[in-house]
Amino acid sequence: MNRQAQAAVLFLVGGAMLHAGTTSLYLRYVKAGLQPLLLAAGAVLIVAAAATAWYELRRAREARRRAETESDAGHGDVQDGHDGHEDDGGHGHREPRISWLLVLPLFALILVAPPALGSYSALRSGTALQPPLAYPALPSGDPVSLSLVDYAGRAAYGHGRSLGGRTVEVTGFVALDRGGTPYLVRMALNCCAADAQPVKIGLSGKLPPVLQPDSWLEVTGTYSGKRAEDPVNGGIIPFIDVTAARPVPTPKDPYDESWNQ
Repeated sequence: MNRQAQAAVLFLVGGAMLHAGTTSLYLRYVKAGLQPLLLAAGAVLIVAAAATAWYELRRAREARRRAETESDAGHGDVQDGHDGHEDDGGHGHREPRISWLLVLPLFALILVAPPALGSYSALRSGTALQPPLAYPALPSGDPVSLSLVDYAGRAAYGHGRSLGGRTVEVTGFVALDRGGTPYLVRMALNCCAADAQPVKIGLSGKLPPVLQPDSWLEVTGTYSGKRAEDPVNGGIIPFIDVTAARPVPTPKDPYDESWNQ
């Protein structure tokens, strides 16, 4: 691609990054804390595109001035209309137009929001649950709202002692293994969606009659001593004894970032 095309692609990439960074779209790709870096990168690309276009425009103007100067200087030496160079018909080298297909993924990024990772990825990856560094005191209220990662850590490694018999609310999406065992899952992020790993808790007790994979549920329940071994990596999958469950919309940020904080 020539420099004008490069500048156009840089501008489109920068614009796409700014679009994603100023809306919730970026949460499908990176964790929330990276939003300032994403916006800064988009701004830098747009500035680079403008600088590239300005440099190419200035270079083209200088080339035309030189050509005009050389033409005026050599006009008196040309007798038959030829200057010793083969006529190329006025056609310069042109880049293949197919290279513009490179911009199609950018329009897809702007126009089509990709779905967050769901049950398909969760069941093919081992649980990323890690022992928590500490067990902070639970918030007031009953039931108490906990992140899925927080509940899973307390249940798996603290054996529910830090839960104190409290009723908790946990939100995640549904995944069903081959045997039909239901799990509630959140994908945990370290940096971006490419390194997302699932944290799973098993569901027992009072469950809805129909569970649809990838649907989001808010479950209310209490600690269950039941646990399972993740067939992918052998990690601990704690359970929650469900007393109530209701469907909820997909959250604005479908990923959980609390596991590595």
